[in-house]
Amino acid sequence: MADDILKLSKKAAAMISSMPKSTRIRVVSHYDADGITAASIICKALYREGYDFHATLMRNPFTQGLERVSKEKNELVIFSDMGSGQIETIEQLNCKAIIIDHHQYLKSETSNEILQINANLCGINGNYEACGASLSYSVAKALNSRNEDLAPLAIAGATGDKQYIGSIRGYNKIILDEALEKGFLKQDIGMKLYGDSLFDALYYSVDPYYTGLSGNKEGIHELLGRLNLDEAVKIEELDDSQKRKLQSFLILKLIKNGCEKNILDTVIRKRYQSSMLQCELERFADLLDACGKGGDRSLGLAICLGDKKAFDEAVKLEKEYKQSILDELLRLEKDGFEEKKNFRYFYSGNSSLGGVIGGIATNFIFDREKPLLSLVRKNDETHISCRGNQHLVAEGLDLGFAMKEAAAKLDGNGGGHKIAAGAMVSSDKEKEFLDIVDIILSKQMKV
Repeated sequence: MADDILKLSKKAAAMISSMPKSTRIRVVSHYDADGITAASIICKALYREGYDFHATLMRNPFTQGLERVSKEKNELVIFSDMGSGQIETIEQLNCKAIIIDHHQYLKSETSNEILQINANLCGINGNYEACGASLSYSVAKALNSRNEDLAPLAIAGATGDKQYIGSIRGYNKIILDEALEKGFLKQDIGMKLYGDSLFDALYYSVDPYYTGLSGNKEGIHELLGRLNLDEAVKIEELDDSQKRKLQSFLILKLIKNGCEKNILDTVIRKRYQSSMLQCELERFADLLDACGKGGDRSLGLAICLGDKKAFDEAVKLEKEYKQSILDELLRLEKDGFEEKKNFRYFYSGNSSLGGVIGGIATNFIFDREKPLLSLVRKNDETHISCRGNQHLVAEGLDLGFAMKEAAAKLDGNGGGHKIAAGAMVSSDKEKEFLDIVDIILSKQMKV
């Protein structure tokens, strides 16, 4: 429980504080919104204590990434939002390591030089109740209580990992409540709709994705003409009546598309504003995802570290990133998918976007009955990202186990959460991998 997280965080803080101030501490994290916020929390905390740091944001830590780290001369490496699935490799780094993770773990026991802080080992559900950023925040706060002002980054990480679906709960809720009480966050209720104009807001809306509007200029022209709304108006300039009219139409559109209630509930919901981060937290998380998966990971870290110029650059990058997503979603709508007995799958040209597209398509395009896998062939390897939904998880779905088990049988790597996971196998074993996954999912879903 939370007490176990606190005890382990204090151990991590002691481990960090035992290092001479001349030590340059290595930080390795994932490249999505949760990973970037987790890394930034650790980096800020280290800097405030007088330590230099070297941070790297990785897409895939299974092979080349950790091979590079193994060749460095590090005294302490802190892994955030990753590590529990790579623990055997980390144990061979010949240095001290702290693992801060919420994904499925390979083993609970580690060597003396490694401290593993994993939500799932502390009775906290890593799928919904804690993320890399919220656990990193616990370590930062244990290192120095003044780091409590980093709480907005922790909740932004949880938001980026979609842990607000079904309401923010568990360990994340503890951090959220404290941040609201101390004024680090302010709460309101609103719809996710932002952009330079109303037209831009609708055109670049990918999550939620509005079939016939997102990425569709003609559809937007027709709608706004029918609703008598100015395309060039800024969202904040709409009056209450205009907002209600637009929101009612968009919600109805999602309902007609068969969108699940738990996803509908996320469209108009409690939202959290942070003056430190310059915007609402889901907006901030979207910017970080655009940086991490759109090709400029350091820009995302710079935003979290308070670089205001980087924020403006990220807004420009985000449009290019979202256009790439829209192109693939529109293609998926047009061309459809391939199918096995227990899952659907499609091929993508971008390994960084596969999971993003799969998650959006699962929630807003396809029905809830099967998980969706995206496959990307790259350098004789096939990278797989898969997404499910809470309905399927309640029925027994565990994609993290399926990816880990199937990949391991074929000398690949895999893992993640029950609802979202990934894997990598040799391309010549792709068909066999899909067959094995189909068998595993059949057993899980008792089909």
